[in-house]
Amino acid sequence: MLTAEQLLAAQKANLETLFDLTNKAFSGVEKLVELNLQVARATLGEAADNANAALSVKDAQELLTLQAGLLQPMAEKATAYSRQLYDIASATNTELAQAVEAQMADVQAKFSATVDGAMKNAPAGSENAVALVKSAMAAATNAYESVHKAAKQAAEVTESNLQAMASTAVKAASAAKARK
Repeated sequence: MLTAEQLLAAQKANLETLFDLTNKAFSGVEKLVELNLQVARATLGEAADNANAALSVKDAQELLTLQAGLLQPMAEKATAYSRQLYDIASATNTELAQAVEAQMADVQAKFSATVDGAMKNAPAGSENAVALVKSAMAAATNAYESVHKAAKQAAEVTESNLQAMASTAVKAASAAKARK
C-alpha cells in the first residue's frame, strides 16, 4: 500500500514531467514561429526585389530569363525551409521522446519494485500467479521496446526520404534553369 508521502511525491513528479513536456513542446512551437517569421520577412523582401526587376525588363526574352533565374532559388529555398521544418520537428520529437522514455523507465522500475515487494510477501502456493505477473511484465516491456524500435526506424526512413526528395528537387530546378 502506498503512503501519503509516496502519493504526494508521485503527483509532484508527474506534475514536473507535465510542465517539462509542455515547455519542450512550446520551445518547438517558438522555433517554428521564428522560422516562419524569417521566411515571411525574406519572402516579402524578395517579392519587392522581383517586382522591381520585372518592372524594369525591356522585352519578353528578358522577362523569360528573369523568370528562369527565379526558379532555382525558389526550389532551393523551399527545400531549405522543408529541411529546417523537419529539423525543428525532429529535435522537438527527440526531446519529448527522451523525456517520455525516462518517465517510462522510472514508472517501470517503481512498478517492478512494487511487484517484487508484493511477491516477497505472497502467500505460499501463489508461485504460478507470481510467474504470470513476471511474464506479463516481460511481455509488456518487450512490446514497448518493439514499438519504440519500429517508430525509430520509421523516423529514419522518413528522414532518408526527405533528403532524397530535397536532393531531387534541387537537381530538377538546376536542370530546368540550365535548359533555359
